[in-house]
Amino acid sequence: MTASITNTTGIPIRGARSSSGAGTWFRVHARSLVWLLPVLAVAVAVQSWNMGGTPQRIDDEGTYTAQAWSITHLGELTHYTYWYDHPPLGWIQIAGYTQLTGAFARYAFAVEAARESMVFFAAVSAVLLFVLMRRLGGSRPTAAVAVLVFGLSPLALQYHRTVYIDNVATPWLLAAFVLVLSRRQQLAGFVGAAACLGMAVLSKETYLLALPFLIWLAVRRADPSTRRYTLSVAGAVLAVIGGGYILLAAVKGELLPSAGKVSLLEGVTYQLGSRQASGSVFSGGSLANDAAAQWWALDPVFIVLGSAAAVVGLFLRRVRPIAAMLVFLLAFMFRPNGYLPVPYVIMLVPFAALLVAFVGERAVLAVAGITAFRAKSRFRGVSRRVLGGTWALVTAAALVVAVPLWGSQLRGFLITDLDKPMAQAENWIGDNVDKSSRMLVDDAMWVDLVDDGFARDNVVWYYKLDTDGAVQRQSPNGWKDSDYVVTTDSMRTGGNSSTDVRDAIQNSTVVASFGTGNQMVDVRQIHPQGQRTAEQEITAASNVRKTLGTQLAQNPALNADAGTESQFRAGQVDSRAMIALGQVLADRFVRVDRFTPLTGEEGRSFRRVVLHTASPTAAVNTEKTLDALAKDYRAESIERDGDTLTVVWSPMDPTTTAVNAS
Repeated sequence: MTASITNTTGIPIRGARSSSGAGTWFRVHARSLVWLLPVLAVAVAVQSWNMGGTPQRIDDEGTYTAQAWSITHLGELTHYTYWYDHPPLGWIQIAGYTQLTGAFARYAFAVEAARESMVFFAAVSAVLLFVLMRRLGGSRPTAAVAVLVFGLSPLALQYHRTVYIDNVATPWLLAAFVLVLSRRQQLAGFVGAAACLGMAVLSKETYLLALPFLIWLAVRRADPSTRRYTLSVAGAVLAVIGGGYILLAAVKGELLPSAGKVSLLEGVTYQLGSRQASGSVFSGGSLANDAAAQWWALDPVFIVLGSAAAVVGLFLRRVRPIAAMLVFLLAFMFRPNGYLPVPYVIMLVPFAALLVAFVGERAVLAVAGITAFRAKSRFRGVSRRVLGGTWALVTAAALVVAVPLWGSQLRGFLITDLDKPMAQAENWIGDNVDKSSRMLVDDAMWVDLVDDGFARDNVVWYYKLDTDGAVQRQSPNGWKDSDYVVTTDSMRTGGNSSTDVRDAIQNSTVVASFGTGNQMVDVRQIHPQGQRTAEQEITAASNVRKTLGTQLAQNPALNADAGTESQFRAGQVDSRAMIALGQVLADRFVRVDRFTPLTGEEGRSFRRVVLHTASPTAAVNTEKTLDALAKDYRAESIERDGDTLTVVWSPMDPTTTAVNAS
């Protein structure tokens, strides 16, 4: 808002500001803040609530988290060899956020800290979306609706919560559109827009697809008398920013391919040509079809309404470049031999939300006749009202369908803990696996396990086992050099392309399992001697347990019910536990409770024994007997409570060459 002030001649000077500062800014923007702040608070609250529980962590976000953690904790660009698959600015910004806020220190699992940064980037995007709508001529209520759709659509929420560098790039792209529509200081606005687009592209390279449409808006907005100059300066700024990435590779001697080195050219070639195509969206089982199916399952209403709004937006001059961009991005998905990444939809969501709200507003205005006077003829005015009414009915129908669908989906986001199996598996590994062990893992676990004391080189992201020369040198025998493989949905699907990973899984046995279906996480011990030999050893170990159990069940000093005795005879009890019980029963009578598995160890042999002695004194003596056993038979922990002892042995039985059968 500007005000007229009077100079010494008494003549008012139009456009001069009567005051400045924060107070003036808040007075000018008070009405906008009244509409923005409540919807922004709702969007932030919904994204933050239970962000660690749903969705379950996946390998990709573990990678970006580990790369950000490497910058702040290791002083390295990535936790493995950087091979130019993506520009690094995305995870550099995540690292900056976590460093400034201390996020990694606040969470038990590193990915949660990075997810907190996603809340920040989504909030910034929401504010910029509101401003962009206003600059395109939308009202404040319409801008607020766009923010709500952007923040609450289950499709948006799923991917905004997930640690993707696309979420980091989105606010930069929105800022570019906001700046190119700047009402004042056009040169500064265009230069700022170019800089923001450059930042977006260096955060996620696919955002370069927006360049033609940003240029379209710039050409349309530019003053004809200075258009060539302003566009040239903006183009030079964009080129300089992009050239910085190329210069980085050149300085490191990694611009062109050479023996034993990664190169920028190879990374670009991989992304643009040699990467496995996703197939057709219409072909069942293809990667593209799977990605589209995920999007559709989350929010079919928003997908249909957003796509339709993009088409309608082509006929509305104010938003035509943005509508054309969205139509182009949608069409780009259907190219036959390209690669369609799952987070591709993140770039589309804010512009779809904007168009849904904008077209809806124009429909209401047309029905009300507020815009009819602009029509060149009465027929056009009537046509606008009819079309506006039709779109209003379509939107109303969409709301009827969307409200219960969104309610059900959002409830799941807010209360469901899909990540529990992953957390349980990590905790089990921390409690039961020797820190000197070497493991093949989903990258979502990498930071947590290294932070828990496992050697960095012994926690191997499965993708790197046969793709990174440094890892290959550490594993001359491939999968056989690892002790465990921890399988997740990401590894079970994405690991199929690696022979080493497949062999590691095939030649391993489950020692702990958590969750079911796609959320299932298995901790598997690898058998370098091969699965057939391992199965023979497993059978032999089971027979030993059956023999020991049968003898123990016949011991007159043992007090146990029929079910417990059958567990002994079936060989379901850890051999070390039975040998230890044999030593205890030689001196005293004890009662043993029915065996129950530890969490994650259902179907494996029981290694926790709860026994009762005749008195607290007898319990003390029993504990001494157990402590005096040889190292291989000694319990991992003993808890005594009066005359009751709870005894737990480690999961790996060193008295046999096999692990427990799964």
